[in-house]
Amino acid sequence: MREQLAALLEEKQGEYVSGEQLSRILNVSRTAVWKHIRKLEEEGYKIEASRKLGYRLVDSPDQITLTSLLPRLTTVRLGRSVKLFDEVDSTQNIAQKLAEEGAPEGTLILAERQLSGRGRMGRSWLSPKGRGVWMSMILRPTIPLPYTPQLTLLTAVALCRALRRLTGLEIGIKWPNDLLIDGRKISGILLESSAEEERLRHVIVGVGISVNLDKQHYTEDMLDRVISLKMAAGITFDRSEIIAGFLAEFEAVYTLYEQEGFAPVRSLWEALSVSLHKPCKLTTPQGIMEGIPVGLADSGALLLKLEDGDTVPVFSAEMG
Repeated sequence: MREQLAALLEEKQGEYVSGEQLSRILNVSRTAVWKHIRKLEEEGYKIEASRKLGYRLVDSPDQITLTSLLPRLTTVRLGRSVKLFDEVDSTQNIAQKLAEEGAPEGTLILAERQLSGRGRMGRSWLSPKGRGVWMSMILRPTIPLPYTPQLTLLTAVALCRALRRLTGLEIGIKWPNDLLIDGRKISGILLESSAEEERLRHVIVGVGISVNLDKQHYTEDMLDRVISLKMAAGITFDRSEIIAGFLAEFEAVYTLYEQEGFAPVRSLWEALSVSLHKPCKLTTPQGIMEGIPVGLADSGALLLKLEDGDTVPVFSAEMG
């Protein structure tokens, strides 16, 4: 029913179609038409409603297709196997299942919409249809288990570099992996690993990028904390180009990491960081810590200079 309704509105793009006309064509009540209109809006359609004139389609969500994505990929290892879904609970869950079944490194899972997207600390992640990049990728790194957190920082570096190049926006990294524009978040990164007998079996790299979301996709209380690339730049971005650009940058930084270790990644992260050398408050499992972040340790931990002059590593915390 929603597909028929969307097709009718797209056929009359820019023109109003009365609720009465739509209900007659679809053989449903006007209340049912209104309910389906709301569902379309949840899926990313922008529809204007007028009591006198009816409904008018203003904007439709674009769609990622393998035809549009695969020719743009320049990577050798990543994204050579792509699984594309219209709607999933979470791309992380699908990636975990595929990894357990032996899917190769670089396998990419994409979804137009997530019903239960998740971020760090168990938070939910807003994933409306056709507006962002909701993806997970399988890695099988041959590194010691304690080095796994370095991959989170590596992912932030690759994503930040790719988005800065593709959008021209001044994007920075807030420790450990939030990407910000003028203090507002545009991306979420979540890495989940599986180990057996101190051996790292695989890592799932989850990335959510708010690409073409509009103001109405957010609640009022969110707007001072989040933003999309479209809202920041004033233009719509090609999501397939964003995906291909990120994979190319990730493969380059990942290869550098494999060849030279964490040192060059640390330098890149510190150059892109908006968290260093500014007083901050960290909420850790052990309590609140205050100080000034001065860099990253070899392990990937944040080096926090305390008021007494001591510098301590912080491995896990929420930065205020």
